[in-house]
Amino acid sequence: MDLSPLNERHLARNAKMADFGGWMMPIEYPGGGVLAEHKAVRERVGIFDVSHLGKASVTGEGALDYLNTMFTNDLNRILDGSAQYTLLCTPEGGVIDDLIVYRNSEDDFFLVPNAANTQNVVAALANNAPNSITVTNLHHEYAVIAVQGPLAPQVMQSFGVDTSIDYMAFTRVVIAGADVIICRTGYTGELGYELLPRVGDASRVWDALVVAIEPLGGLVCGLGARDTLRTEMGYPLHGNELSIEISPVQASASWAIAWEKGDFQGSQVLRLQKSDKSTVRSVALKSLDRGIPRSHMLVKNSDGELLGEITSGTFSPTLKTGIGLALLAPGVKLGDTLVIDLRGRECFVEVVKLPFVVSHVR
Repeated sequence: MDLSPLNERHLARNAKMADFGGWMMPIEYPGGGVLAEHKAVRERVGIFDVSHLGKASVTGEGALDYLNTMFTNDLNRILDGSAQYTLLCTPEGGVIDDLIVYRNSEDDFFLVPNAANTQNVVAALANNAPNSITVTNLHHEYAVIAVQGPLAPQVMQSFGVDTSIDYMAFTRVVIAGADVIICRTGYTGELGYELLPRVGDASRVWDALVVAIEPLGGLVCGLGARDTLRTEMGYPLHGNELSIEISPVQASASWAIAWEKGDFQGSQVLRLQKSDKSTVRSVALKSLDRGIPRSHMLVKNSDGELLGEITSGTFSPTLKTGIGLALLAPGVKLGDTLVIDLRGRECFVEVVKLPFVVSHVR
């Protein structure tokens, strides 16, 4: 089991800890737990240790063109100093991982995949790379700290950081005497930043952030609140909405596919799925009663016909009701009332448009 470089900080706060992708990470903290942490991010600011996220680099002549044959999105769409959400698929169209790619230059890219998939991403890219390309696993070289919420700019300004940086752009700054990569992104739906200090600098950057958020009513937050926040946005989670068995087309993540750029790994299968009206799709569901959708619950129509199952579900602290994402048969449309099987009890949900709550990332 891997430990975050901030593990001692979490234990000192008596955090509830659990395994995330082979890393022991904080789920919630005493003094309010998930609900209070979620509310802090939506209304003020919260900080998360997400150092379990992977880190890797792809460098060398021709790196951009090579990565464009592997990833679904088009790295020509962004400039140096910008980041992009993309997916790495199998030749069969399943998702090895979804990740953020930082473009330093046409020959230098920094990747942030998911924890459990880092080795698979590195291996897939290394195995297909030409001799001019070097793929390096940097998983234990950097920590990742997310600062999220409407007051996040004030936190960063307290360190002298220029907060005019565009959404999905990154730069390098100094915080608490440490060199830090900072990107205007996150996984909560709120305005925020993800900071990547070197592992040896992580504790002092974290300590400085803890001090900076206190006067603003900010909280240290665990991965429980991160999950409720991302579900309210409808953001996919690998292993739930995306997997080796679930393609980006099925997961309603086609917006991260650059269809016009030419062939890339898995593109032939994905193009067939795009035109196949019988392909299952991910949809958003909102409870019409007190039932709370949970992963793997079955979803049926009013005639009792099985349509599919819930991939992610939770109680929305913002909406005060149950919400979920489900992989369902075609033909389901906005406004439909469906039925979920809640341990033998029927509960009713409505098909709605994402996000469940308004996004403020920009």
